[in-house]
Amino acid sequence: MKIISTHRNADFDALASVIAAKLLFPQAIPLFPRQINPNVKAFLSIHKDVFETQSVKNIDLNQIKKLIVVDTNQWERLEGLQTLRDRSHIEIQLWDHHPIQGNIDTPWRVCDLTGATVTLLIRRLKQERIILSPIQATLFLLGIYEDTGNLTFPSTTAEDVYAAAYLLERRADLSVAATFLRPAYGEKQKEILFEMLQNAQRLNINGHTISVGRVNIDGHVDSLAVVMRMYREIVNVDAAVGIFIDDQRQRCMIIGRSQIEAIDIGQIMRSLGGGGHPGAGSAVIKTDQGEDVSKTVLSLIEKHQPKSAQISDIMSFPVQTVQAGDLMEDVAEVLRQKGCTGVPVLENDALVGIISRRDFHKIKKAKQLKSPVKAFMSRKIISITPGKSPLQAARRMVKHDVGRLPVVENGQVIGIVTRSDTMLYFYDQLPD
Repeated sequence: MKIISTHRNADFDALASVIAAKLLFPQAIPLFPRQINPNVKAFLSIHKDVFETQSVKNIDLNQIKKLIVVDTNQWERLEGLQTLRDRSHIEIQLWDHHPIQGNIDTPWRVCDLTGATVTLLIRRLKQERIILSPIQATLFLLGIYEDTGNLTFPSTTAEDVYAAAYLLERRADLSVAATFLRPAYGEKQKEILFEMLQNAQRLNINGHTISVGRVNIDGHVDSLAVVMRMYREIVNVDAAVGIFIDDQRQRCMIIGRSQIEAIDIGQIMRSLGGGGHPGAGSAVIKTDQGEDVSKTVLSLIEKHQPKSAQISDIMSFPVQTVQAGDLMEDVAEVLRQKGCTGVPVLENDALVGIISRRDFHKIKKAKQLKSPVKAFMSRKIISITPGKSPLQAARRMVKHDVGRLPVVENGQVIGIVTRSDTMLYFYDQLPD
């Protein structure tokens, strides 16, 4: 007997990977866990006749000769199959996209870094020239879109995008995908979100903004992942973690969301016994001590977060400056010679303004070029400190519509960062 299995709390990538594996291995029996995400449950309630799966309770484990595992690399996350772990005669195939190696040990594995596991299976389906129906293509597209945030998560790869395009060519239905990727959000979820927002706190860890919220819940609540996505967006942080304390069961459900590569939520959740991806993950801990869990989460975020780049790493120095009393014609020559679009203006070593090429548009008469810089400079100074991150610098430039930020420390201008500096950093072109 051959079986295909995936993780508990199965999402669309898990379901899509099981069905894709069934196409590759027609003789295998697809198993699906009892614990599944609400939107997946809704999808299966309509398509159960199209995508038939079985429960592990209906399988005689002693008859299993081959196990195909998709979208997880941990025995603990497989429902009812842990007893197979020590059976050496069972052949195991592993398909997974998680970056951290788990404890399912097998020489037969396809474990490349992609945004979704089903992307790896689509690669093989294309090689085998297996024809997909529109509804199969739609399910596979759901798996890719959900795990990549509609191709926007940092973990998204070019292969995910090509796979999505391939599925659209096979008539994957975007309207169906949009319907089932819009999870339920009702009064209970609104109440939880409102309570979290009332007590929201923003922390700074290694230059990134973090928020960890705690709230007590009464029993099982659907769509907490939706609450966390909205919470992170509203609080406007790089990463957010929600700790949902269930006093009745004496356990905490921990759900995280991140929009930056430097904070790998999946890795943090694996440290707590759960799992996930760089942008999203969850774990369950048997405790009702939410405050202790908060401290543990923050400690893990700091521990697992690589030292991020700071403004001091990308700024230019020494800084070309001009004095407030310098003539505009002399400043124009400085800008031409140095190739600058703008420079800070000092007076008695204090930053008093910024002069840019844009300010020269204010000059209407030639004799105004004999005027001092302070007559035309912008006195609205938007600066930044060297400990901030490139992302914070970019956001500040966008907010104030400026092209450069003087870097100020202890009242002194020690550098300058421009739009070009931040773009070079974001597109991995920063020199060593």
